Amino acid sequence: MMPIIGYMHSPYREKFGIPRQPNLVQIESYIEMTEPYNDILAFEGIDGFSHLWLLWQFHENKQNDRDLTQTAKFRAQVRPPRLGGNQKIGVFATRSMYRPSPIGLSVVRFLRVEKRGKTIRLYVTGSDLLHGTPILDIKPYIHYSDAIETSISGYAQDEPSRKDVIWTQTAQLQQQHLLNQTILHKKIFDELEQVLSLDPRPAYQEDTERVYGMCFAHLNICFTVDENNVTVVSVEQST
Repeated sequence: MMPIIGYMHSPYREKFGIPRQPNLVQIESYIEMTEPYNDILAFEGIDGFSHLWLLWQFHENKQNDRDLTQTAKFRAQVRPPRLGGNQKIGVFATRSMYRPSPIGLSVVRFLRVEKRGKTIRLYVTGSDLLHGTPILDIKPYIHYSDAIETSISGYAQDEPSRKDVIWTQTAQLQQQHLLNQTILHKKIFDELEQVLSLDPRPAYQEDTERVYGMCFAHLNICFTVDENNVTVVSVEQST
């Protein structure tokens, strides 16, 4: 079994709403290291790198609720959200979470390392990891070898388009109420808008009348989506 060196702490509290690739949303998160990997010496020299690779485990998939050494039923083809969720393609031509080994790979921007007593935290931005994600390894991003300027990215060559985020009067009042109570910082709502602008719905859902719900950080958000806009209907503190 592969060792877990830490756990991600992020505002993504459920899979719905997480950006489908890293660095689409610039949200600060951190990895809290576990023993014996919470040794500050292990991070000596890391501040010389602007970006890092994170290797991590898909831990919330029913199919992947198993030891990494165990074998699950192999799915040769999956339905990528980028292709509308209706077209099948080979699993090795995707970054689908349903893989022979439930391992993910994300590049993030390095911010800082903090030592708090016996705790070591590695702060990053651009993560696309669910809160509580087990981290398997951390490696420096090397520009001359990792950045391939002439690369071709198949069906995902271009960054996804974004929608405008607007707030109903009710949602605006609810947001202001939360800010007035100093429960949350304005930064949380700015980050939320980044997430919503990517239209977190499954690609095959186009119902403009449907109200969707999402949990982000300590918020429960309800919203609708049309051709151009994501409209926040309500925002409340989660219990």
